[in-house]
Amino acid sequence: MSTPESADDCGECTLHGAMNSPAAVERRDFLRAAGVALASLGFASLRPSAALAMPVIGGGALAARPGDSTSEKRYAVPTADGVTIDKDNSVILARVSNKVFAFSLSCPHQNTALRWDNDDHVFMCPKHKSHYKPDGSFIDGRATRDMDRLPIRRDGAQLVVDVDEIIQQDEKQKEWTAAFVAA
Repeated sequence: MSTPESADDCGECTLHGAMNSPAAVERRDFLRAAGVALASLGFASLRPSAALAMPVIGGGALAARPGDSTSEKRYAVPTADGVTIDKDNSVILARVSNKVFAFSLSCPHQNTALRWDNDDHVFMCPKHKSHYKPDGSFIDGRATRDMDRLPIRRDGAQLVVDVDEIIQQDEKQKEWTAAFVAA
């Protein structure tokens, strides 16, 4: 039995149709959120010294709710200190000392995607080696300001992040300082 070259070559098979239905998308979002929640619960049971490792979790946004704008993305509230990176929406969520911050994935120097350095517990730009604290504060390197934050608010057990509004520390200091939610 041969397999099709791509999913489009399978015709209208039952599996292909089911995987592309709206219900399947909602199931995938639910399973992704459940996996992140279970992983977070596991990290919550660690001793405080082990939680300082701030693990990196790859994750995506949850399903939008009616009334959400297209620029708003929803995420599960992290239950332990750590970093979640949503590459699809260019968002970094970082929970540090019972505060959750939302950052742009891009370095403020030349828009290179930032990385989390788990050994040193800092964000790092791989292009010019700028370093940032977990709260986005600039440490050293070629950048001239802190990481860009995104507006964030809590809606029950979810976080809502506006991915289209960038808060630059050097232009909006008051808003940048206030751009976090209690965990």
